[in-house]
Amino acid sequence: MGSNNNDMREVRLGDEDERKIEMDRPPLSPTPGKAAAQDLAAPQSLEKQKSQILGAVSFYFFISISLVFLNKAIMKNYKFELPLFITWYQQVVSLVCIYLLGIFGRSYSVISFIPPFEFRTIVAKDIMPLTTVLIGMISFNNLCLQYVEVSFYQVARSLSICFSILLTYLILGQKTSQKAILACGLVFMGFVLGSLGEVNFSWLGVIFGIASSMFVALYSIYVKKVLPYVEGNEWKLMAYNTTLSIPMLFPLVLLNGEIGRLQEEPVASDPNFWVVMTITGVFGYLISVAIFMQIKHTSPLTNTISGTVKACVQTILAVVIWGNEITGTNAMGIGLVIAGSFWYSMIRYSEMRK
Repeated sequence: MGSNNNDMREVRLGDEDERKIEMDRPPLSPTPGKAAAQDLAAPQSLEKQKSQILGAVSFYFFISISLVFLNKAIMKNYKFELPLFITWYQQVVSLVCIYLLGIFGRSYSVISFIPPFEFRTIVAKDIMPLTTVLIGMISFNNLCLQYVEVSFYQVARSLSICFSILLTYLILGQKTSQKAILACGLVFMGFVLGSLGEVNFSWLGVIFGIASSMFVALYSIYVKKVLPYVEGNEWKLMAYNTTLSIPMLFPLVLLNGEIGRLQEEPVASDPNFWVVMTITGVFGYLISVAIFMQIKHTSPLTNTISGTVKACVQTILAVVIWGNEITGTNAMGIGLVIAGSFWYSMIRYSEMRK
């Protein structure tokens, strides 16, 4: 900004009189035509910004909620209870999306932020420990969803905040503020009440949800350590993670006997089922794009509020679409989890600004 002001004033050293004149002279007013154009452009720019924010938030809502409901539909409607195979197949579809969008990103500015696909063995070795955590996270997500209702899904996976505080202290040695710990306590109370009030309670679902929460917290910690290996580019990291997860996850699919059971599934010969599976895989990739776009076009605060509102909408839709029964205790638990998560995010946001 300083250099621009100096350029406008045209200060010439060695001529003090002209220098004073130039410094005292009021800035030139824009011509009527330019002023009118600026006045017209300002509201248009604001409208464009509003539409981008609305579009980004709506896109995130649609993709995020649809992904949960599509996964549940595959398991419940199609009775396809092979969660590890579903996870593996979605990773294969995601890899295809990463490769294709990396090519299209060179031609279309709207997705130019997605870099071309690359894979180097030396970098992959450094990424592999993080991929192991990713596999745990996405596998336990779908295992949890298999055993719990969509309305309880948010509660079952709500302890990621608690694990984040604990693991940040154990691994990084960083302490958390008392306010954040209080918010964590509120989330834990919600988890207990939500579990006690759940009509279709499943110990397996809760255990898988807790495991998923732990891996989510671990992933958020270790991703910061690994990002320098890919020049801080999260899209390159996603490409490496997805590529590595496919061969690393497949032995677990075999050990769980899901390949043998796949051949016995009636829906395995239904083309419509594979269309739904592929769409779910595409949505699994698009959720990353949606989160990126929301962060890019909104503030961290808007991102936090959006996530909280999405959790509420997802729970309500689960009751309307799936007919999930919610007791008073269960509803109180869900409310405490959402409120505690929102409070924690607000505390962290305010702490980051200081």
